[in-house]
Amino acid sequence: MTSPIASVPMLDLKRQFNMIGAEMNAALQRVNESGQFILGPEVKKLEENVAAYSHTKHAVGCASGSDALLLALMAIRAGKGDEIIAPSFTFFATGSCVPRVGADLVFADIDPVTFCLDPKSVEAKLTEKTKAIIVVHLFGQAADMPAFRKIAQDYESKYGRKLYLIEDSAQAIGAEYDGIQVGNWGDASCLSFYPTKNLGGAGDGGMVVCNSDEIADRVKLLRGHGMAPRYYHKEIGVNSRLDSYQAAILNVKLPYLDKWTEMRGANAERYEKLFAEAGLQGAVVVPQKVGARRHVWNQYSVRIAGGKRDALRAFLQEKNIGSDVYYPLGLHQQECFAYLGYKPEDLPETLKAANEVLALPIFPELRPEEQEYVVASIREFLA
Repeated sequence: MTSPIASVPMLDLKRQFNMIGAEMNAALQRVNESGQFILGPEVKKLEENVAAYSHTKHAVGCASGSDALLLALMAIRAGKGDEIIAPSFTFFATGSCVPRVGADLVFADIDPVTFCLDPKSVEAKLTEKTKAIIVVHLFGQAADMPAFRKIAQDYESKYGRKLYLIEDSAQAIGAEYDGIQVGNWGDASCLSFYPTKNLGGAGDGGMVVCNSDEIADRVKLLRGHGMAPRYYHKEIGVNSRLDSYQAAILNVKLPYLDKWTEMRGANAERYEKLFAEAGLQGAVVVPQKVGARRHVWNQYSVRIAGGKRDALRAFLQEKNIGSDVYYPLGLHQQECFAYLGYKPEDLPETLKAANEVLALPIFPELRPEEQEYVVASIREFLA
C-alpha cells in the first residue's frame, strides 16, 4: 500500500516557528531597539526564569553547553593532577572539557537500559585523585543520582576531600528523579540551548545552574575573562557570554517547554504502542523510562541488534524518513583520545550501544500518521 506520507523529518523547527514566530520576531525587535546585545536585560531575565524553572538558586548564561561544562570544571578549580570520571557514550563536549582544564579524563561504562552512566562502573574507577564525576542525563532521562550522591558522600568519608558531581543536563532540562529536578542533585548542572534541544535557541547558548553561591560567582567571573571590575582581571577566564538575541528567543520559548515535553512523552508512548502492535518486540528494543523519573525525551533511541542498524538507517533514508545515530563511537574510541590507551572492549556496554542505537523523530509537532509511517517502514525492512 502506498503511504500518503511523503517524508518524515528528524526535526522540523519550522513547525515550531509557525506557532510562535510572531512572538520570537517581536522579542528580537525589542533587543534591536534596546541596543543591548550581550549580557543585557534579556539575559538577566532568562537567568532568573531558568533558575525558577529548575528550582535552583542560580543560573548563569554562557555561550554554549560545551562552555558550560568547561566553566563548571574551572569553577571547582579542576586541573593538573586531578582525575575526572565521565561516560564515554555521550556527546564529545562531555569529555573534551576535561583535558582543556589540564585534568586526567577517566571513562566509565553505561547502564544498558537507561544509557546513562553506571554507578558501579564509576565506583571501580575511583582513586584518591578523583576530583569530580560528570554525570550525563542522556537522551532526556535522569541518571541514578541517589547512587551518585552516595558515592560522593562515601568518597569524602574515605579520603577526606570533596568529590564534586557535575550534571551534564544538556539534553534533559526539566527531567526529574524522585520528583527532584536535574540541577539539584549535584554541585552544578550544565544546560545547552543548541537548536535541537528541548529548549533550543537560534544558535549556540548554554547555562550553568546551581545552588552554590561560590560556584555561581566563579562562573560569572570566568565567563568574562576573569574580569572584575572592568579591565582588572582576577583570573584567566574565557570569553563565553550569552547574547541577547538567544536569550530573547529562549524567554519566549520557556513558557511552552512543559507543553512540548508532554507532547514528546505522548509521542514516546505512541511509538511503544505501535512497535508492540507491529510485533517488533525483540527486533526493536524501545527505550524505557526507569523508576520514578520524568523523562523529557530529547531523543528516542531504539536498539537494532544483529548488525542491521546501519542498513535500516539507509532504508529509512530511501523512504525520506529522518533518523540519526547518537553515538557511532564511544569517546574512548575517538582518535583524539587514543593517548588514554583504552581498547573498544574496555567499555562493553558503550561499545554495544554504539553499534545498535538509532534515534527516531520525536519532536513535539510530530504527527501520529508520521509515526505510523516510521514504524511501518521499520517493519517492512525487518520483514
